[in-house]
Amino acid sequence: MKQFFKYVFASMIGAFLSVLLLFFVGFLLIIGSIMRVSDDQKIEVKNHSILHIQLNEEIVERSADNPFEGLEEYGFTTTLGLTSILENIDKASSDPNIDGIYIDVSDINAGLSTVEEIRNALIRFKKSNKFIYAYSEFYTQKAYYLSSVADSVYLNPSGLLELKGFSTQYMFFKNAFEKLEIKPEIIRVGSFKSAVEPYMSDHMSDSNKLQINVYLQSLFNHMVSNIAIARNMPKDSVRNIALQLKVRNAGDAITYKLADRLAYKDELLMRLVKSSNKSSIKELNLVTMHQYSKSSKPDISISKNKVAVIYASGEINSGSGNDETIGSETISKAIRKARLDESIKAIVLRVNSPGGSALASDVIWREVVLAKKAKPFIVSMGDVAASGGYLIACAADTIVAEPTTITGSIGVFGILFNAENFFKNKLGITFDQVKIGEYADLGNYTKALSPAERNIIQNEVNRIYADFTTKVAEGRGMDINAVLRIAGGRVYTGTDAKNIGLVDVLGNTEDAIEIAVKKAKLTEYRIVNYPEISNPFQKFMSKLTEEAKLYLMPQEYKALLPYAKTFEQLKNNSGLQTRLLMSPVIE
Repeated sequence: MKQFFKYVFASMIGAFLSVLLLFFVGFLLIIGSIMRVSDDQKIEVKNHSILHIQLNEEIVERSADNPFEGLEEYGFTTTLGLTSILENIDKASSDPNIDGIYIDVSDINAGLSTVEEIRNALIRFKKSNKFIYAYSEFYTQKAYYLSSVADSVYLNPSGLLELKGFSTQYMFFKNAFEKLEIKPEIIRVGSFKSAVEPYMSDHMSDSNKLQINVYLQSLFNHMVSNIAIARNMPKDSVRNIALQLKVRNAGDAITYKLADRLAYKDELLMRLVKSSNKSSIKELNLVTMHQYSKSSKPDISISKNKVAVIYASGEINSGSGNDETIGSETISKAIRKARLDESIKAIVLRVNSPGGSALASDVIWREVVLAKKAKPFIVSMGDVAASGGYLIACAADTIVAEPTTITGSIGVFGILFNAENFFKNKLGITFDQVKIGEYADLGNYTKALSPAERNIIQNEVNRIYADFTTKVAEGRGMDINAVLRIAGGRVYTGTDAKNIGLVDVLGNTEDAIEIAVKKAKLTEYRIVNYPEISNPFQKFMSKLTEEAKLYLMPQEYKALLPYAKTFEQLKNNSGLQTRLLMSPVIE
């Protein structure tokens, strides 16, 4: 009875705390909304303003107006949408009230292709003959790559500028599984299909190291070439500076001409004062990305002709998706809606995905094929469009990728987990069963696969791989043997993918839209975006509700939560997959 009252009181306290927390958050949001009433209105940009680019938030493909903006001190996070960043830079080039751009970036929470798109927008901005100055106490390699386009690159006298080549590493779980007594059951096609390696080994295979080395070399060559052009330096000089890590302090950055001047922040601000016709730092008017997004925009076309841009970002799963994941039902519905809407004359599918479920990818592929028959269908690839992310793209009329896009990985794998000993020896849980049919328990995670069961799954993996490669051959107009030679799960950069026929054009989303417009023979049009972006408030409340549930959970069950979450993640990777294990983190 004592234990009963203990849990009752604990639950009551948990429920009270949850309600109190929800009330407090609601109160903050209401106050924040009241304080931001004027912010929701259009912001008037003053004469001689400077667009201040910081990029210290996560950059996503697109973001909605955030109700938590201004509440970061209470733990709320905001994001920057790539589409908004590009629109702002392009808008600033023709805005008479914007004198120039101040890049204030130390690191960038985004992939190389995202950085590439922003960098190209800055290059376009320079055609307006307005200034771009960059300043930082510390430039990471991605931050410097972006900032290298500036008219002047400033560095703190005690700061550092990174230019050191590229590396990437993967985490391997084999030894952890052995300690946990969980045995992965792996079936795959292709020696380059490296997504399963972390489950079965404690290091990279030779074939995986080969493909990583090839695409890192391609990315490195691209970055070195562009920095050399921006800094008016020989390419070999930039390459040697990076490979030999010649820049080891701020002075070295000046010596090797990667930076123009060592300066403190106040000195940089005084340069901005002079460049914007102000008389003191106090008069400087720096406009942030969030602020500039609320300023007046160019007149939006009211043409009846539309070009649909459909955003597919994240892992591919069956069912509904959200802003971070691709749901086969959500994206298929968006493509179908665009196909059946007679006012939509062309479709651009923006893919930023490492792949995922083979079944879900195939469902989306079918809608792409149907849409292509009805109207021009163009794909724009972001940071990664690999495996299932490539399958949903391969049927398009034209595929556009950034040189730094990671794509290909045409392969299939299946993975199941035998956790019988984990439950028995770690948790003290055993299982027993009754079954009718030899294969009634196929896929059960408390038993090992029999040779016959493994053969069944292997045959299905082989069938899906044959189907995948056939669809690539048909979509790309290639001979099947040519596809097989470049498949096997091998990963390519956008540049290399173009050379072997997996990609048609190197460029960005705007290039993809231009191609779509030309194919549809449109003289005027307007853009519509699908699917509808999630409401940030609803996303937050959903997450908060999940956290509140923890207060109601008995204490002894909370101790099992890490095990449950780990096992849930393993189950989510079960089944037949066309995906990378994870998008490569390249540093």
